[in-house]
Parts: sequence; structure tokens; C-alpha cells
Amino acid sequence: MIEVTGAKYLQDYKVWLEFNNGKSGEVDLESHLWGPVFVPLKNIEEFKKFKISNELGTIIWENEADFAPEFLLSHLR
Repeated sequence: MIEVTGAKYLQDYKVWLEFNNGKSGEVDLESHLWGPVFVPLKNIEEFKKFKISNELGTIIWENEADFAPEFLLSHLR
């Protein structure tokens, strides 16, 4: 099971992520912030407030928005 083990805000809507399979890199989430739960994250100050959920194995925001770790891994640069 793929899980996010490290995360750091970079700039704009870019986050550096590390996964439990040893892969790491940058993910740009700007084009994926659509729909009711993600629109509030277009406010960059809200976007920056993510944290890692050990329960879900991915990054989450205060409004309960999250991306599946497999989705994030597939979008690494």
C-alpha cells in the first residue's frame, strides 16, 4: 500500500512528497483544485495548511480535502 511519508510546501501549488516505496519528488496540484472540496484550496494560504494523515497515508487539509496517495505518486515530477 502506497503512503505519503514526507511532505513539504515548495511554492504556488507545488508540494514535495516522499513515499514509503522510496520515491520522492514534486507534485503541482494547481490544475487539480476543482470541485466543492478543492476550490477553497485555491486560496494559497489555505493550500499551505496541509498535513500528513497517518490514518489515510496521504496529505490532507483542514476542510477534509485529500488526494489518494496513488494519484499523487502518479503525478510526481
